[in-house]
Amino acid sequence: MVLTVAGLVLGTVPVASAQTFITIGTGGVTGVYYPTGGAICRLVNKDRKTHGIRCSVESTGGSVYNLNTIRAGELDMGVAQSDWQFHAYNGTSKFADKGANKDLRAVFSVHPEPFTVVARADAGIKSFADLKGKRVNVGNPGSGQRGTMEVVMEAMGWAMSDFKLASELKSAEQSKALCDNKVDAIVFTVGHPSGSIKEATTACDTVLVPVTGDAVSKLVKDNDYYRKAIIPGDMYRGNPDDVVTFGVGATFVSSSKVPEDTVYHVVKAVFENFDSFRKLHPAFANLKKEEMVKDGLSA
Repeated sequence: MVLTVAGLVLGTVPVASAQTFITIGTGGVTGVYYPTGGAICRLVNKDRKTHGIRCSVESTGGSVYNLNTIRAGELDMGVAQSDWQFHAYNGTSKFADKGANKDLRAVFSVHPEPFTVVARADAGIKSFADLKGKRVNVGNPGSGQRGTMEVVMEAMGWAMSDFKLASELKSAEQSKALCDNKVDAIVFTVGHPSGSIKEATTACDTVLVPVTGDAVSKLVKDNDYYRKAIIPGDMYRGNPDDVVTFGVGATFVSSSKVPEDTVYHVVKAVFENFDSFRKLHPAFANLKKEEMVKDGLSA
């Protein structure tokens, strides 16, 4: 990242080879990762006649999938939660078996991602602790939301058996399941405003649930990649008040095996068209270049 930014500052322009194809791994189509990848590719492809890079987006299972697939060399770049980026680089948590991926590179951070819990208004869920004994969608294996949910559960001393039902629907499927009364609550680590959360709050009566307490406070205190987060009131129907939770940051990652000039041109496309980039999704509205090159980057 230092080399990339330095190249931009010094005005040196490495030349990409003719017709380089890159694929960015994202997440479910109703989340924010998919449009994030789309926004980056749109800006890259705008100048493809100059640099020869053609960028495409792939909808995937999310953070953990993207990190594993970049490691395998099947994706060039991807979007991942800052906590899973940290674990992949260091070979900890879900990546302990595979070991550290020291080829992983954090390129820049994107938007903040609060850990978001949405419950049916008739389910009697007022706090995270109230999820015990309820039907909860914990997310699909390989997604960042599933991983973060498991971290919170471990901090609370919970197991999957503590729920009446622990479903594993993908992010694009869970809002409908909530409004169809198949589950009482869903979790999503996502930037706001989110199409998925908007769907869950407009198609039926739901509430955003605060995620607070001693266990959560300790997680934030003990891990630099977590931070306290607030979902603003009135962003979603039926939720007039700010909701306190914790969260991570979305980060754009690649591998040291991807040519440096390719990474350079992707960064250049975003940072030289920054105003355009911020307009491509509401979650980008408050992004600042200075924060994007330092926040949540551990690889």
